[in-house]
Amino acid sequence: MSTAVVWFRRDLRLSDNPTLRAALDAADEVVPLFVVDPRLWESASANRRWFLVGCLDDLDEQLEGGLVVRRGDPVDVVPQLARQVGAEVVFHAGDVGPYGRERDERVASALADDGRRVEVPDTPWVVAPGDLSTTQGGTYKVFTPFFRAWKERGAPDPRNTPRRIPVASGVRSDGVPRAPSVDADLPTPGETAGRRRANRFLREDVDDYDERRDDTAADATSRLSPYLKYGCIHPRQLLGGLDLRNRGHATFAQELAWRDFYAHVLHEWPDSAWSAWSDTLKGISVSRGTQADEHFEAWCEGRTGYPFVDAGMRQLVAEGWMHNRARMATASFLVKDLHIDWTRGARFFLRHLVDGDLSSNNHGWQWVAGTGTDAAPYFRIFNPVRQSKRFDRDGGYIRRWVPELADVEGSSVHEPWTLDGGPPDGYPEPIVDHAAERDEALRRYEAATGRS
Repeated sequence: MSTAVVWFRRDLRLSDNPTLRAALDAADEVVPLFVVDPRLWESASANRRWFLVGCLDDLDEQLEGGLVVRRGDPVDVVPQLARQVGAEVVFHAGDVGPYGRERDERVASALADDGRRVEVPDTPWVVAPGDLSTTQGGTYKVFTPFFRAWKERGAPDPRNTPRRIPVASGVRSDGVPRAPSVDADLPTPGETAGRRRANRFLREDVDDYDERRDDTAADATSRLSPYLKYGCIHPRQLLGGLDLRNRGHATFAQELAWRDFYAHVLHEWPDSAWSAWSDTLKGISVSRGTQADEHFEAWCEGRTGYPFVDAGMRQLVAEGWMHNRARMATASFLVKDLHIDWTRGARFFLRHLVDGDLSSNNHGWQWVAGTGTDAAPYFRIFNPVRQSKRFDRDGGYIRRWVPELADVEGSSVHEPWTLDGGPPDGYPEPIVDHAAERDEALRRYEAATGRS
C-alpha cells in the first residue's frame, strides 16, 4: 500500500485543497502532517498562535483525529516521518517568505538525499508568485498593470472536500500545542468558522462593499483576513462566489489581488520584507532617541490626541485586528507625523494582528511610507482629522474605541482639543501639530531625494 505525506502549513482546510487532492491521487493513504517549527512558533504573537491552535484543532476534528503533529525543525522532522511511513513523496503548498523558501529548499534536499521527493501543487494565492510577468519578462512593480494581468489569468473553479480521505493509522503524534492565553477578543478559528464567515459576507455584505468598506463605524469589511492567512479558506473559493459585473464584487476581488501582488513582490525581492524597496528612500532621516520612543509608546497605546488614530490602535490591541482604513491612517501618522521608522510600526502590528502576514503587512506599510514598489509617493500624507471626518463621519468608530470621548457631541469628537476647556478629562492633547509635521516630512523627503 502506497503512502504520501501531506505537509499542511498555510492551507489548513480540506475543501479546495489541490495539495491534498494530489496526494490522494498519488497514494492509497495519506499522513496529514503539521510541524510545529520552533523558529516560527516562538516568533509568532500570542494572538496568531492562539488562532493557529484553533485551526489545527478544527482540522484534526475534520480528519477524525488523524492529524499528525510533530515538534522540531522541519528539515529533520519531515524526512524522518517520510522514512517512517515509507512515503516516496511529500506534498506541500508553496511559500514566499525568505525563511520559508530557504526551509523548503533544505527539506527538499534532505528528502532527495533519502531518495524521496517533494511536489508543490498549490500556493495560498490566486496566482502563484512568479507566474505573472510583464511583456518584457520582468516582475510587476506597479499594482494597476499587475491587476489587469491577474484578471486575465483568472482562477480555476474551487473544488469540494474529498468524499473520502484514507488516513494512515498508527502514526505517532505529539498532539496539537496548548493555546496561549490572550487578552484580545479574537475570531473563531478554523475552516468551519472561515466558511461560515465567507458565506455570510458573500450573502449579506459584498454587494455594496465598494460603498461601505471604508466606513469604519459600519464595520462592513469581510473580516476574512485571518482565515486567508492560515488557508482556512482559499481566495479561489471567494472568487468563485463573486459576480465581477457588480461593483462591490469587483472591488473585493481587487483587494484579493493586492494580497497576491505583495506576495509577488516579496517573492522577487525578499529583502523588501524589512528594508525599503526604494533605493532612493533607504536613507531618509527617521527620528530616534527619548522623544521618539515616547511618541512611539503613545502611538502604541492609542493616546496621541488624534481620536481616529487612537481608535485604530486601541482596536488593534483589543481585537487583534484593525479596519484597513484605520491601518493606513495610523501607519501614516507614525511615519509622516512622528517620523519613526516604518519597521517599528510593522513589528508592532505583527505582534498583535491575528491576520499578521509578512508580505501584506510589511508591503502595506511600505505603501504608506512611500518606500515600496507601487506609485505611492512619499508626499502622500494622511491628515488624521480629515480621515476621521470622512471615514467616521458621525464619530461612531471613535466613540466605540475611545470611551473618553463617548459623550462628546457632534463634529468636535474629531478635534476634541477645540472644545471649551480642551479635551475631556483623561484624554490627551495632540502630541504633535500635524501641519508642522507634514512640512517636516516633506523636508526630509527633499533631503533624501534632492527633489521638491
